[in-house]
Amino acid sequence: MSIFIDNATRLIVQGITGRDGSFHAKQMIEYGTKVVAGVTPGKGGQRFENTVPIFNTVADAVRETKANTTVIYVPPPFAADAMMEAADAGLALIVCITEGVPVLDMTRVYPYVQARGARLIGPNCPGLISPGASKVGIIPGRICAPGPIGLVSRSGTLTYEVVYHLTRAGLGQTTCVGIGGDPINGTNFIDCLDAFERDAATKAVVMIGEIGGTDEQEAARFVKEKMKKPVVGFIAGQTAPPGRRMGHAGAIISGSAGTAAEKIAAFEDAGMGVAKRPIEVVDLLKKRVR
Repeated sequence: MSIFIDNATRLIVQGITGRDGSFHAKQMIEYGTKVVAGVTPGKGGQRFENTVPIFNTVADAVRETKANTTVIYVPPPFAADAMMEAADAGLALIVCITEGVPVLDMTRVYPYVQARGARLIGPNCPGLISPGASKVGIIPGRICAPGPIGLVSRSGTLTYEVVYHLTRAGLGQTTCVGIGGDPINGTNFIDCLDAFERDAATKAVVMIGEIGGTDEQEAARFVKEKMKKPVVGFIAGQTAPPGRRMGHAGAIISGSAGTAAEKIAAFEDAGMGVAKRPIEVVDLLKKRVR
C-alpha cells in the first residue's frame, strides 16, 4: 500500500510542452506512471512523444481521460491559475512543483482548493513517489525502493539524501512526500503523518523538518498524542543564525519558536528518535523497525 498515489493514479501534466514539464514527463512515463494527458493552452490536439494527448484545458483532459491527479510545471505568474483550474476540474490530487509562487497568490489558492475537496501538495516541492507504483514530480526513481518506511520532508534535496541512505540500507519506502518549504502550502506534516499511521504497509516514518515556523512542533505533538508507529526525525539548519533566511521562504527564525533547538526538543519530548546527521536516520530506524 501507499499514501496519495498508487497504481490507480492517472496523471495529467500541466505545462507538458515546456522545458521542465517535458523533461519530467518523460521521466515519469519511463518510471511507469500512467501519464494520460498533458495540458498546454493553444496546443490541444497535439501529442507528447507521439503518445500522450495534449489538451487546451484541464477540464477537457479530465473529461476525455478520467484523470484523477495532476502535476504542475508552469511559471510562477501562472501557477495559481493552474492550481485553481485543476481544482475546478474535480481532480482529487494537485501537485505543484513550481517555485516562486507569490504568497499572496497562495492566500487565494489554498481556500479555493480546500472548498473543492482536493488535496494540494506544494507549491515549491519535489512531489511524491510510491516506489514501484507511481512517481508524480521530480524525486529520482532510481534512488527509491519499495518497503515499509514512509517519509515526509520540507526539503527536496534532503529527501533525496535520506531516501538514498534508506535504500542502500535495505529500508525501502511506501511513499516519499516532499511538502515544500513555502509559508503557505497545501499539505502539511500532520496530513502525511496521519495518512502513514492509517496505511497498513507503513511500519515507521521519517520526518525531515527545518528551521522557521512551528509546523514541526505541531507535528511532534501529533506524534505524541495520536501515533502508534515509530517516527524518527531530522532538523535542517541547526547552525543558521537567527533572523536570516536560509533556503526556503518559510525558513526564517522569529524569536525562539523557529529554532532548530526548539524543534529538536519537541521531537525528543514526543519520544521520536532525532538524527544529528541525515545518515543517522538509518540506525534510528533499525532500532525501531522489527
